[in-house]
Amino acid sequence: MTKEDHKALQSEIQILGMLTHPNIVSMREVYHQPTKSYLIMEPMFGGELFDRIVKKQCYTEAEACDSIVTVANAIQYCHSKGIVHRDLKPENLLYANTSDDARLAVADFGLAKRVLSIDELMTSACGTPSYVAPEVLTQNGYSASADYWSLGVIGYILLCGFPPFYDEDNQELFRNIKAGNYDFPTPYWDDISPHAIDFVKGLMTVDATQRLNYKSIMAHEWVTMNQKDSRSRSNRHLSRTITQLKKFNARRKFRAGVLMATAIRKMGGKK
Repeated sequence: MTKEDHKALQSEIQILGMLTHPNIVSMREVYHQPTKSYLIMEPMFGGELFDRIVKKQCYTEAEACDSIVTVANAIQYCHSKGIVHRDLKPENLLYANTSDDARLAVADFGLAKRVLSIDELMTSACGTPSYVAPEVLTQNGYSASADYWSLGVIGYILLCGFPPFYDEDNQELFRNIKAGNYDFPTPYWDDISPHAIDFVKGLMTVDATQRLNYKSIMAHEWVTMNQKDSRSRSNRHLSRTITQLKKFNARRKFRAGVLMATAIRKMGGKK
């Protein structure tokens, strides 16, 4: 590793050592050898969040809300410890096992950053293009609120089955993100409640100072009505969302496979 890589690894180890939460994948042990370091992580055998959803026979707004609240709880815990994740995306949301009531947890703190307060500004442009907050791209400084924008993008996909921003040209993609150019197209959002749409808008607000934070997330009507009891939960089956999510998930897996194959070839491995 380069000196920078070694410093990044030590930072990730330190951050993981600070986190103990049921909705965060834990680090069990670290072993250092002269040429290698091994991070022994908690086993998560239940697969990714989106993989689990596309296998469901029935999927509802209330279930989407449950997943979002779970991730929000993990984000709030991280922020309370002075840690900003900076790379929230579907690949980093994993289930502990294959049971119906399996625990969902946030993984991969390789880009996470320790801060003195949640209002501290960071300047390093990092994250995954489709999920990164507008203020990260403007390079004028961003705070922990960037994590909640990423949660909003995940929530958007959970509700309709495809991302709010997509373009093969990253420059065009970034222009749309910075301008907040997204919408709720028919018919894909026709079955989604106005409360859910308002919630997503609250998270995906370009002005970070006006964006929903943990307190306002938990107080939002969409969350309170779906967290109260079975009578107020949004239990309509979102069949169109499942169909779209299957397509999006397949494309996502294919792109990941292509990138992995390219990386292996560059490293001199077999095709």
